[in-house]
Amino acid sequence: MADTKGADAVDNAIAQGIDLDGSPIPAKKLELYNQVMGLEAGRQRSGVSNTMRSRIVRIGAKHIAQEELNQMLIDADFAALKEKEIAFYYGGK
Repeated sequence: MADTKGADAVDNAIAQGIDLDGSPIPAKKLELYNQVMGLEAGRQRSGVSNTMRSRIVRIGAKHIAQEELNQMLIDADFAALKEKEIAFYYGGK
């Protein structure tokens, strides 16, 4: 794979059926992934803001300390981190 950074690298690898290390992704894994992503593609959406916040929390928690991420959310007029998000994303850290 030429580029292994970012979500696009993963999406491109999946589309090609080849893992980032160049090895083939097993057909059963690809089939299940495509089945679940098909279900998600058909799900009715209610708005972009909630999805944006969810992605910010899910990905931001991997890179940003809890207090800093919480303040960033508040500063951007998103809801602060919820207790269940703190427990899930930061509970084991």
